[in-house]
Amino acid sequence: MNISRRGALKVAALGAAAATGVRKAEARERLVPPEDATGMLYYSTLCIGCKACVVACREANELSLERDSTLYDDSIDLTGHTANIIKLYSGEEDYAFVKQQCMHCVDPACASACMMGSFQKRDNGIVTWVPDKCIGCRYCQIACPFEIPKFEWDSPLPRMVKCQMCLDKAGGTRPGQLRDGKEPACCEVCPRAAVIYGDYDDLKAEAQARLEADPDRYNPRVYGLDDMGGTQVLYLAPAGVEFSDLGLPEYGPESVSHVPVSLQHKIYKGFVAPVALYAVLAGLTWRSRRQADADAGQEVGS
Repeated sequence: MNISRRGALKVAALGAAAATGVRKAEARERLVPPEDATGMLYYSTLCIGCKACVVACREANELSLERDSTLYDDSIDLTGHTANIIKLYSGEEDYAFVKQQCMHCVDPACASACMMGSFQKRDNGIVTWVPDKCIGCRYCQIACPFEIPKFEWDSPLPRMVKCQMCLDKAGGTRPGQLRDGKEPACCEVCPRAAVIYGDYDDLKAEAQARLEADPDRYNPRVYGLDDMGGTQVLYLAPAGVEFSDLGLPEYGPESVSHVPVSLQHKIYKGFVAPVALYAVLAGLTWRSRRQADADAGQEVGS
């Protein structure tokens, strides 16, 4: 039987798809934070841009400094060397600082996109990276609407760098737990208490209370409550400053994780598909060679 190249690829694709059970994705229910959820509340109105949080984050997470010259300057964007930065928004009549870090989404796109399960939500809802499962595909970087995970390009043993709320770095009694009374490094060192850590429900109540007590001081909503499925890092911004001005995307209430996972993602999950693909191609190659050897034998015999 003669099979064209296009036919062979079609057969291979169908075989791989059948092997992995690819099917049409179904819409998922909107997720909610777990009962014991923790998080952060950031006050852009209180931040003075001192970047003490950036330095403390580096020290707590053993991230090296970036040196492009003999002079040290802090990163202007998130990289494989920093999981937390402070940026400045400057308008015509006002300005505000903003803390950029992992938002610890209620329905994280990074975890949805990761075919190996190296991004996981802990019992308290915090999204963490599991190095033993990561293969460096960097799908998480593409999927994250906040552009948070960063790859350590200059390391022989690279990590995906992101804020993990200092879990496993602060002497917790079990993985993913902070020691009693211990807070993430950035929250501990902030001189203005512009970023605080605590129970997620308490943080929501605190943010709402601030808005009600002084509505003229703040943007009238809390960023993260309903944005992209919800985040466990919440933001308050000054009045007159939009969250989009601070670099926070406003895509609406739907989580980006509800988007159907691509066929490629399904096929390559767990590396089952490449095995099936190469098996089909190897079979076709073996069949073609066998047919060629048979034809050559007939020519010699004649």
